[in-house]
Amino acid sequence: MKKEKCLGIFMNHENAHLIDQYASPHEQISITSKFNRIEKLKSLSIKGEGPMHNKEQHLQADFYKQLGDVIRNYDAVLLFGPTEAKTELFNILQANHLFDKITISVESTDKLTNNQQHSFVSEFFNK
Repeated sequence: MKKEKCLGIFMNHENAHLIDQYASPHEQISITSKFNRIEKLKSLSIKGEGPMHNKEQHLQADFYKQLGDVIRNYDAVLLFGPTEAKTELFNILQANHLFDKITISVESTDKLTNNQQHSFVSEFFNK
């Protein structure tokens, strides 16, 4: 029987820490959104609120697309973290038929250290 490929993603709107269930706690890949606080302040001061929101939506969509490209290589995915970013990504993935065969779960957590994130992913997929 084939071993299921499982991925945990601890995320907020700026960063995502990708944790393969079978990777060691010291192996962690991060993806960072290009829209961060500095970019927000810069965009607000130069262009105003309307263009800043457009830029934010565009860069956030790129961030979620990058995550989706990784997720497509897994059988089961756990999205977790303290913000609503995980729910936003979940809704985007649910609307795309490419992710129909992937089991995607969403869990709310507080901020976690890297070791706590790895433990959370291991415990989730081993239950």
